[in-house]
Parts: sequence; C-alpha cells; structure tokens
Amino acid sequence: MNRLRTTRFLSGAAALLLATAPALAEKNWILPSATVFSGDEGWVSVDMANSGDLFFADHRPGNLGQVKIWAPDGTTGKIQNGTVMRRRAVFDVQLDKQGTWRIGTESSGVMGSFKINGEERRVFGGGGRGGPGVPSAGGAAAPGPGGAGGPGRPQAVSVADIPADATDVHLTQTMGRNDIFVTLGEPTRTVFTTTGKGLEFDPITHPDELITGEKARFRFLVDGKPAAGLPVTIVAGGTRYRNSENAMDLKTGPDGVVTVTWPGAGLYWLGATLTDDKPTEPRATQRRLMYSATLEVLTP
Repeated sequence: MNRLRTTRFLSGAAALLLATAPALAEKNWILPSATVFSGDEGWVSVDMANSGDLFFADHRPGNLGQVKIWAPDGTTGKIQNGTVMRRRAVFDVQLDKQGTWRIGTESSGVMGSFKINGEERRVFGGGGRGGPGVPSAGGAAAPGPGGAGGPGRPQAVSVADIPADATDVHLTQTMGRNDIFVTLGEPTRTVFTTTGKGLEFDPITHPDELITGEKARFRFLVDGKPAAGLPVTIVAGGTRYRNSENAMDLKTGPDGVVTVTWPGAGLYWLGATLTDDKPTEPRATQRRLMYSATLEVLTP
C-alpha cells in the first residue's frame, strides 16, 4: 500500500505527524524526458512542478518565467511550446548544439514579516515595489506582492512597502537555483561556470555520466568558496509507490565535496539548503540559500 492510501487509514494525530515530517516535505523539481541524446540535434521535453510525491505532479506548476537555458557554447537557448497547466508546466528545448546544456531556474527575493500598530504583515518579493516572488525550498516562486494569501491571513507586501515606523521586522533574503543537465553527443563542462554568488553546484563527476554502483563527486560552493559541512539530500524517484522516501542524507567535506554511490538506476532529486547571517539585502538579517537538481543514473 503506498503512502497516500496508508494515510487515509491513520488516526487524526498520526496522520498529522506523517504529513508534517521533514522527509515528506514538498519539493520543486524539473524533469527531462531524457538526459543523453545522440545525433546532429535533438529535442528534450521538460516538466516542472511542486509536489509531495517526487516527479508526480499533484500540487502546483513551476514558473516558466524563471526558466533559463544555457547552451554548450555559452549562448542562451529558448523555451518552445511552453504551457502552464493546473498541476505542472511543460516546455520543449531544441538541442541544436553538441555538448551539455543546462536548463534551470534562478530566483531571489526577500521574505518575512513586520508589524504596524500590532497588526502583522507578510513580506514577499524583491527590494523594490512590485518585485518578483521569492523561492520556496528548491526555487519555486511564492505569491508576489499584494497576494492576499487567503482569508484571515495578513496581506503580503514588498520590502519597499515596509513603513519606517514598522516594528518586529524579520526579513530573510532568499536565493534559489534548480537545474537539469542534458547532453547531445559528448559531455562538455562549459555550463558549470560559477558566479561566486550564493550556493552553487560545481560537479567533479559529470552529471550526465552517472552509473549505478559507481561513486560520483559533487562540489558545492558558497559565494565562491567550498561549502564545508553542507547537508545534501538525495531521493530516488517513485516516492508515490513507497511508504518512505528512503533519502540519502549526506554531508560535504572541508573541500565542499560530497561523494555519492548510486544504489540503482533511475531519476534522483538532489537538494541542499543553507542558512547564514550574510545577506546582501540591507534590511534582511539572514540569508537562505537553496540548490536542487534532477539527475539520471544509468546502468553500466
């Protein structure tokens, strides 16, 4: 019996504990139709969503407006046939250049709350009025400024809308990245160029050369420096058909490198989150950095 069906038979208290357990948190994911292609050109179809069951679109779609495409030669690719549906967003990318492509999202913003005359207000968005929504864990956008947030909940505003006499101001700067890597022909490494800002993925083992039973090494950087002691979670797809996520909880070494031995072939979600006290937004007191990727592991 899968987890969803099992939950229906649990008592109210037990079901609440199961639903709020960290291992069952919703994840944002990007899912390619394949990661390795041959020939002179190819097409990859991509799904994006946020869901409780990994790679099963059961909650809300991803944000096509945040998608970026990096071609192997350093140029920018484009979305084709993009559609946003009730539970997922989908699009195609034409692979017309040989090598490894990076397809993903980058998002940043500020979230938090403050009080005016004892009334709490929520904050979503960038540093200016009407800024973009901020990412939740993994990079999906939260409601933008002015979103009602439902009956009985405080209205969301932007950082620029916080009055000077506001009290209890608690703001967190957020930066999120979410990637997939797709290779046409031979793998290349040009798309792994880092910026020195936020939490970044700098793989030693190429993400499109992952093999069952073999070790892979991935480096993580924070502001361009090794992210030592960073917790990294890896979850195999198909959680809908398991009673537990069976997550691999790993940690980077002093060099920012984590080593993974793949237990089986298939699609995996990799995620890492770091909170520190180094925000660049002037009114924020902390910073939350997030990175996630979907990886495909093949048999020898």
